[in-house]
Amino acid sequence: MDLYVKQKDWLFLLVCFGLGILAEISFFHGSIGLSYPVFIAGFYMVLFLRYRLSFTHRRIGLLIMVVIWLLAGSYLFYDSILLHNLNLLIIPVLVFIHMVLITSPNNWSWAAPEFLTLLITKFNEGLKYSSAFCNAGFKRIFKNMNEQTAQIVKRIFLGLVIGIPLLLVITGLLMSADAVFQDIVLRLPQFIFQFNFQEGLFRFVLIIMFTLLFFGIFQVLHVKSKQKESYTNKEKSRVSWDGITTATVLVLLNGVYVVFTVIQFRYFFSDSLQNGFTYAEYARRGFFELVIVTLINWTVLTTFLNLVKNPGKRMNLMMKIMYSLLIVVSGVMLTSAFQRLSMYEAAYGFTLDRILAHAFMIFLMVVFAYTLIRVWMERLSLLHFYLIAGLIFYTGLHVIHIEQIIVDENLDRYERTGKIDIHYLNSLSYTGVNGLIKLYQEDPDHPRLQGILQNEKQIAEQSPSTWQSFNFIKQKVTKKLRELDL
Repeated sequence: MDLYVKQKDWLFLLVCFGLGILAEISFFHGSIGLSYPVFIAGFYMVLFLRYRLSFTHRRIGLLIMVVIWLLAGSYLFYDSILLHNLNLLIIPVLVFIHMVLITSPNNWSWAAPEFLTLLITKFNEGLKYSSAFCNAGFKRIFKNMNEQTAQIVKRIFLGLVIGIPLLLVITGLLMSADAVFQDIVLRLPQFIFQFNFQEGLFRFVLIIMFTLLFFGIFQVLHVKSKQKESYTNKEKSRVSWDGITTATVLVLLNGVYVVFTVIQFRYFFSDSLQNGFTYAEYARRGFFELVIVTLINWTVLTTFLNLVKNPGKRMNLMMKIMYSLLIVVSGVMLTSAFQRLSMYEAAYGFTLDRILAHAFMIFLMVVFAYTLIRVWMERLSLLHFYLIAGLIFYTGLHVIHIEQIIVDENLDRYERTGKIDIHYLNSLSYTGVNGLIKLYQEDPDHPRLQGILQNEKQIAEQSPSTWQSFNFIKQKVTKKLRELDL
């Protein structure tokens, strides 16, 4: 790829260099808190200044942008370790999808497989652009030199990049091996050694990588892809399944599910356990039913709805009845699994895994309900709804503050039963510690609680405080720990 580098390209490279510095400062200086929304604000400022035009796909684009801001804001308001670790991958992916989406032509369907191809293409084009820009930059720098001199300078520069880190390592080894050499080296100005060369070099390399990545992607967003811009009017060959064969499969599946539901109905909605099963075994059986519903029933529904060709009205009506029956039976098993897990929580307490399982069951109920509507209203799009519902569901997990729900439910359970797992609450980051503080204020004689809080207080006093890691929950709990009389 040959590029003609303009003056404004160099200026924009400087802007991306500043954005690379902001990324390094935000994500590689301690834990992430306030720094994430700060970086997102800086990133989108560059994006909107770079493309001062009417963006496309505004409605879905606005939804994704709200989701990005809510997820980034969760680092400032909450401190869920699991969700924050997931967001380290999910937020950058959503940002990239959003960038490509709002700068792509309106005739691209974001809910089609071809959009995934566009995303991959844009990312590859961005990397190729950065590589070509670096080559063009070197040519411009060495344009007044003859080819032989330019090659010598390039080789010297490469030698410095390789040799300086190697020189630092060898010098350190020689200083350890010979006291006289060490004394001579140490007489050099002290400020030279106040800088951590290895750390500084690593951070500089990160900044350059971020700069080239941002610069390359920004530069190719407005460039039309070599692929066709629209696939909507293109006649596509589709695999189709015969309706009679599919109806046979559905009849067999529904027959098994109906018999299973009828036999199990006497304890599906009963508060009692089956003979011979503990609460744990009972709940796990319900969870495996959920897995089966998810992997089999939902897969069967979506596959058949998209690939089956119905030969006539009667067969079409029969297929819809079979689909509806499959959804209803799946809903019965979901309700059973939901109730079983509730019984398990009442007996053993609330954890993040159990709350997430509950939330996922509710999400599946919504998905099945929409799929039932889609069965009878064929013009509706399943993929559109699934993608939007998935975004809203994942974002909702952050908004409702799951860890606070877990702490509150476990404290309520302690008031009723006198049972609580303080070690699990202590594993829930600062939200769990806040719950332990409340428990200590109500019951300071609880076994081992004082020792846990003393350890957390010591950690809070020794932890460095930086603006990047600022978090409201962390700030609040740290203040309580310091004021706590243990």
